[in-house]
Amino acid sequence: MEEIKLKLFREQLISMRSCLEAIEKESKDSGDTVELDQSCVGRLSRMDAMQSQQMALETERRRQSQLIKISDALSRIDHDDFGYCFDCDEEIAIRRLKADPTNTKCINCAQ
Repeated sequence: MEEIKLKLFREQLISMRSCLEAIEKESKDSGDTVELDQSCVGRLSRMDAMQSQQMALETERRRQSQLIKISDALSRIDHDDFGYCFDCDEEIAIRRLKADPTNTKCINCAQ
């Protein structure tokens, strides 16, 4: 892949990582433990808080997964492996990489 395209993908990945890390800093308190004291929180409010907590934890898990994918993609750029399908070793279409530079499979192998 051309050096200019690799540079653009690197910048896009670094930008994605920065955004995810900023969101992570802002949402640290969302996954905190829900208090059991029902005198200050009613049963339905507590259930709602527990549901919100679980949603926050799942969002955090997905964010961490995406950060790992970004790190792996940056590593592939450093080792000249970026843009090649993990299954068939063919080049991944540029349009597919532009949509998500963490893609590891071409469109044929992804199906």
